[in-house]
Amino acid sequence: MYGPHIDPANIRDQDLDEAARQGERMLAWLETAQEELDAIVGTGEGPSGQVKATVNPNGHVLGVTYGPRALRLGSLDLAEETLAAVRAACADAERQTHDLMREALPGYDPAEASAEFERLLGGEWH
Repeated sequence: MYGPHIDPANIRDQDLDEAARQGERMLAWLETAQEELDAIVGTGEGPSGQVKATVNPNGHVLGVTYGPRALRLGSLDLAEETLAAVRAACADAERQTHDLMREALPGYDPAEASAEFERLLGGEWH
């Protein structure tokens, strides 16, 4: 996780101060990085390569294109290929976002931070 581990049962003033400083650094970065984040476009394709999708960082589908042999797949397979392409594009957008965050905030791991947050809340968080 970004910065020191904090034991929720034994939080010290120094821990709170450091968490506040980290939060301020992250907010400052978010203000300046919004354009970079908005420019992220995730791309993905289905297993056959006949379906390609693009999404923004929020997972909104920007486009889906079908190759010349896509209609030979049948309706169910085409639907599965489309979903696979969109899922791959979402994963790509998330990876790009995490890479950008890691570059801007050395030592910060978004996946680890999310897991730690879920652990502290005692359940899954989305």
